[in-house]
Amino acid sequence: MDNTQKTSKKKLSFSFKQNMFAYLLLLPSFIFLSLFTFYPTLKSIHLSFYSGPMTRLQFSGLDQYKEVFTDEIFKKVMMNNIIFIIGTVPTSLFLAMYLAIWLNKKMKGSALLRTSFFYPTVIPLIAVANIWLFIYTPQYGLLAKFLQAFGENGPNWLGNQSTVMIAMIIMIIWKDTGFFMIFYLAGLQNLPKDVYEAAIMEGAKPFQIFRHITFPLLMPTTLFVMIVAITNAFKNVDHLYIMTKGGPDNASNLLLYHIYEAAFTNWDLGKAAVLTVVLIVVLLSITAFNYLFLDKKIHY
Repeated sequence: MDNTQKTSKKKLSFSFKQNMFAYLLLLPSFIFLSLFTFYPTLKSIHLSFYSGPMTRLQFSGLDQYKEVFTDEIFKKVMMNNIIFIIGTVPTSLFLAMYLAIWLNKKMKGSALLRTSFFYPTVIPLIAVANIWLFIYTPQYGLLAKFLQAFGENGPNWLGNQSTVMIAMIIMIIWKDTGFFMIFYLAGLQNLPKDVYEAAIMEGAKPFQIFRHITFPLLMPTTLFVMIVAITNAFKNVDHLYIMTKGGPDNASNLLLYHIYEAAFTNWDLGKAAVLTVVLIVVLLSITAFNYLFLDKKIHY
């Protein structure tokens, strides 16, 4: 009995030391998270119950939330973000997977092609915005000159409410696809080769191999990439400052840029805090749904 108790105490002591060592290793990261993530989040929640100019904030309770949720601009911005996600995420993931499968094959020039497709990711979004601003410029832009060669006059892509969001979506797809392609390439190179050999011996066709082997085994990668893509759809708004300022008539305005306008153009910190809380809740909800619901349906 004494030996059993001694063994049990040794195990508990060893486990405690291991846990303490792990917590000590995590402590620096936790300090940074607390200072630059948890504290600003709590501060934003606190500020969301106040209204007025920055120098004269007054407690308003839930009035600020009611004002934001009944604001027509806020509704339009949220709808823009939904359209932006639907337009960019599925297309970017599909193209990234297609390019990864194509470039995963052994062929001449594959390294150069991978670099070429990944290159837009390296360019800062501000620089990308300037490049595409030149492409979309009416009459003198690259796209306008291309259409003029066929006797067509293209629309004012960034000045028309019906085309501005399409123009933004195309630009972001061009920038993000190469980034997601790298994750799919890494995922493809870790797939078991014996499964493919067995499928080929059984006479499976390329599409059948993709549908029943490649696509299911890439689902963990797809889940991760999808979360990153959705987050980027809320986060990538630097281009709006250069290209449209959210216009025309808020047709290209997105939630994060709307927060920036409320905080640093109108100096309405209370409204900006409410919008920030909305953004945090939306992102947490999407991430929780993906990891708590979709993650259980994925084979690892």
